[in-house]
Amino acid sequence: MPDLPVVWKDEELSPIRDKVYQYIKQAIVQGVYKSGDRIIERELADQLNVSRTPIREALFRLESQGFVKTLPRKGVVVSKLTPEEIIEIFTILSALESLAVKLAVQKSKPTHAEQWTAIIHEIDAALAKPGTVEPGDKFHFAINDVICRAAQSPRLTQMLDGLSDYIRAFVQVGYELPGRQRKAMEEHRDLAKALRNGESELAENLIKIHIENSKKAYMEALERE
Repeated sequence: MPDLPVVWKDEELSPIRDKVYQYIKQAIVQGVYKSGDRIIERELADQLNVSRTPIREALFRLESQGFVKTLPRKGVVVSKLTPEEIIEIFTILSALESLAVKLAVQKSKPTHAEQWTAIIHEIDAALAKPGTVEPGDKFHFAINDVICRAAQSPRLTQMLDGLSDYIRAFVQVGYELPGRQRKAMEEHRDLAKALRNGESELAENLIKIHIENSKKAYMEALERE
């Protein structure tokens, strides 16, 4: 059974079922549980020192979101997205991210330009280091955070948040492709520059190119498995 560290403390106030849900979901997103792996209620309950009820509730919630499925004579297993589902998610992501970028440029404030500059410098510093670069998803989510705040569209932010778990999973797999992590960071840097300079059309094109490259990397990495 995967051994993922328990991430909550007894004094935290959120319900135990939410902690269990987040724990299992992160294990799936981070690749601790892989497609086809069984998730056994009893083992998880023993590992997390909880009853089987919150485990069962968390798995039901994850199944409704498509992360797991129940198979006859096998029980609960981690789902595997079909190529059509993967393409659909990337297509939706491209449309939403393009809109977010457009709104971010339109509503951007001087403080956002300062944040873009800080991210650009941080990426340049990371790329200048020899050997392994920093995790690229760090910059992905840093940029997305500024985009969403600059765009000032709570509903759009909520939609993108709904895809964030898929994005993390896609990024983890895509970065297994040699050179993709560094290339993605370069794409993030170019996007941040366009956003800082208020170049809306360029920024929209760059985000579409980045998502298309991410999709290709993910699909290629899957084919190699």
